Amino acid sequence: MITGVQDVYYNVEDMQRARAFYTEVLGFRLVDSSPHWTSLELDGLRVGLHWTEGGPVPRTARDGHGAHAGATLTLRSDDVAADRARLEAAGATILGADDAPWGQMLVFEDPEGNVLKLMCPQDIA
Repeated sequence: MITGVQDVYYNVEDMQRARAFYTEVLGFRLVDSSPHWTSLELDGLRVGLHWTEGGPVPRTARDGHGAHAGATLTLRSDDVAADRARLEAAGATILGADDAPWGQMLVFEDPEGNVLKLMCPQDIA
């Protein structure tokens, strides 16, 4: 019987760079780490980083609304503009942004090329 979600993970080429980005920039808590796997936690969600053994992370089609295949981790923000500045300073690539009646969204790539989103729903904007 399925009892819950263990984790969601991204492949990464450079484990040290990815671990630093997710902990220092995105604010995840380090749970455990090895050369091949890192477990992180944010607000009750466990996220893993899986080493590609140094190979590049396969790219999927993407645009300003996000990845066209696979899952995308969407993080909640209460200040998208400030988070954008911090992400850009840390080397993230901004793919798109939207300011709509439902709230704000920012789509970005981590330094490994994985697509993530920030959202600030209208109820906290």
